Amino acid sequence: MMNRYETTLCYLYGPQGVLMMHRTKKENDINKDKYIGVGGHIEQGESPDECVIREVKEETGLTLNSFRLRAVLTFVIDDIDEVTFLYTSDDFSGEMKSCEEGDLIWVQEEKIQDLPIWPGDKIFFKLLKERSDVFSLKLCYVHDELVSAALDGKRFEIVV
Repeated sequence: MMNRYETTLCYLYGPQGVLMMHRTKKENDINKDKYIGVGGHIEQGESPDECVIREVKEETGLTLNSFRLRAVLTFVIDDIDEVTFLYTSDDFSGEMKSCEEGDLIWVQEEKIQDLPIWPGDKIFFKLLKERSDVFSLKLCYVHDELVSAALDGKRFEIVV
């Protein structure tokens, strides 16, 4: 049986680089030891925008002053089917706090590709640089291996 849920993911861009979370602290974490953005599950009755504001505040202590929806990602990983609303922001305020799920680290944008990240993340980071419109990206994994991808409904050859 397929488990389907909706989440948000946000990358904050600041003078120090891009805020990434090194997932090291959570038990049974599908993202264990990987670097990802901040975000989480959309709660009952909550919009994706409300979720990303709440999750960024909970995980970082920072307040999003403005943000932009950049992509709708569909992850198919073994028996998980996850729709993720991907946001970016370069307008936030407050004081960063430590996070219970991992270590928050500012990473220079050009070094992100060298980190332990999901193969599909390399694809959407490239698209975030190349495109200004909202795009749809489907990433299919078997275990940790990316086996297929589709951009705006069209399959394409994976090159990472």
